[in-house]
Amino acid sequence: MRRGALALAATAIYALAAPAGANDKLQELAASQENWPMQCKNYDCNHFSESTQINADNVENLAPAWSFSTGVLNGHEGSPIVVDGMMYINGPFPNNVFALDLDDPNEIVWQYKPKQDPAARSVACCDVVNRGLAYYPGDGETPPLVIETLLDGHLLALNAETGEMYWKLEVMDPAVGQTLTQSPYVVKDKVIVGSSGAELGVRGVVTAFDVKTGEQEWRAYATGPDEDLLLADDFNAANPHYGQEDLGVKTWEGDAWKIGGGTNWGWYAYDPEEDLVYYGSGNPAPWNETMRPGDNKWTMSIMGRDLETGEAKFAYQKTPHDEWDYAGVNVMMLSEQEIDGEKRKLLTHPDRNGILYSLDRTNGDLVRADKMDDTVNWVKHVDMETGIPVRDPEYGTRMDHRSKGICPSAMGYHNQGVDSYDPNQQLFFIGMNHLCMDWEPYMLPYRAGQFFVGANVWTYPGPKGNREEGTGSGQVKAYDAKTGDFKWSVMERFAVWGGTTATAGNLVFYGTLDGFIKARDSRTGELLWKFKLPSGVIGHPMTYMHDGTQYVGINYGVGGWPGVGLVFDLNDPSAGLGAVGAFKELANHTQMGGGFVAFSLDGESPYTKDINTGEYQANPGSGDSDSGSAAADGGNDDRQASR
Repeated sequence: MRRGALALAATAIYALAAPAGANDKLQELAASQENWPMQCKNYDCNHFSESTQINADNVENLAPAWSFSTGVLNGHEGSPIVVDGMMYINGPFPNNVFALDLDDPNEIVWQYKPKQDPAARSVACCDVVNRGLAYYPGDGETPPLVIETLLDGHLLALNAETGEMYWKLEVMDPAVGQTLTQSPYVVKDKVIVGSSGAELGVRGVVTAFDVKTGEQEWRAYATGPDEDLLLADDFNAANPHYGQEDLGVKTWEGDAWKIGGGTNWGWYAYDPEEDLVYYGSGNPAPWNETMRPGDNKWTMSIMGRDLETGEAKFAYQKTPHDEWDYAGVNVMMLSEQEIDGEKRKLLTHPDRNGILYSLDRTNGDLVRADKMDDTVNWVKHVDMETGIPVRDPEYGTRMDHRSKGICPSAMGYHNQGVDSYDPNQQLFFIGMNHLCMDWEPYMLPYRAGQFFVGANVWTYPGPKGNREEGTGSGQVKAYDAKTGDFKWSVMERFAVWGGTTATAGNLVFYGTLDGFIKARDSRTGELLWKFKLPSGVIGHPMTYMHDGTQYVGINYGVGGWPGVGLVFDLNDPSAGLGAVGAFKELANHTQMGGGFVAFSLDGESPYTKDINTGEYQANPGSGDSDSGSAAADGGNDDRQASR
């Protein structure tokens, strides 16, 4: 009996001893430009490649090299991962997985098609997306593993060589609104995963499992008693004004924390020296702030947790008592930069609330808090002494009132996209939304497994876009965290939902909702190249070297929150939690799809290097080896080809 069959349930899983220094190999893989082993490329989550074969001088010669269809529509977030000449790719529900041999990408080495509860689709907030796979390199006893989340709440590991299931766990329950859309995060011998479902009153949680066995190692909640939150004894010791004890209960009215949201379905980063994992907790539930007085900690917070114990060393709440669904799960990017003459270990985070935060990742000190755009209006500024946003009451929300012109919208000036940092230029490249909204709250009861929102939302392009046409809802900016300045900025027709990838070739790549992949000069923002894809993009680009050739690749498949109107054929502008009105023009530019395209200089690929790569080889003695026999046989070509 194979190993995977023994591990279908947590109760069947046995523990294995972890060897010393386990999984430094993942860092080694990330350092090689042949690999893209994590969604963020590396633990720093800088989404940066040192490859220079494709550069600002020759990128105009990029052409399609090969493509792959996942066979599924709906939104394709995330990207494939590449390890040692193999590509692993998945897609939205039903979350099929494919392993491709990069020597001949026409060959599907194995495929895994899970059977899961279709009822999970009805409790998925914003399309049935999945943000990609994770990889564990193995340790000699445990084989290399591909790790995946399923929409219906399961986490599973597949043997990377065979595709056989190695273990599978049910970690979330769709019956109460919990789903899994996040890419799992592998670090050392752990796989860490959060939950989705704040819009259904789910209590947010993050859990670490032994990546080799699936055994749970620790679990920490976003709300509730300190013991549930796993607060360290020295929690927020460097910044006691952020808050310390008992606030996961005291900042909520009654037992509201039990259905209080704070889910985390975004992106993580890890500092091996500090042994801390960083992530953001999401919005409180419901959206109607009247129903949950207080700061609602520790939703909307940047968390720094000890990898081994899960204990929180610090938490900084960006939007206390959120009124606008500014879920703060966005990407965390790590860098070391000189700020005011002092070298600092930074964590930089473009938040949904329109603020770019940089914290000292060793202790949570707030270093910078800059507006992503001068049109951000819910907040006047962030008090750098207290860390508290100074709000503009004109853009607050209240019952029996439609607040107008709030910037950003609930979709944020940044959402789930993965951005990039070029350590050579010391610049961050931020793919942004430019969306504002009207907001009208209403009262509603909580019912497990049903939507628990409590607000009508009308979303539209911000002041720099065209509200009537529904265009001008995206931006790309180059940001300097040392000074808070933007080196360059460009507008896009629609929100840049998927994020950016930077390379040492002075390039920044990104996809657009209307279906382009674009390359800009990362020094100036000049557009150097673009290609029209079969469908819009909500995932992030990636790049890898194979057999001496650099490839840039990207998922296509419009959907996600911005595509719900197109995907589900909705017309009410307030439907889709406000997305339908925001992207009413999108259907005139793209339609649904689902797949991946790889590009290279002049379209070089395994098939141009050797045109016989992947060709059918006839059996010896079959009589088909004579290439001229079919043509001479009075039109038997079709019969020959169909054998």
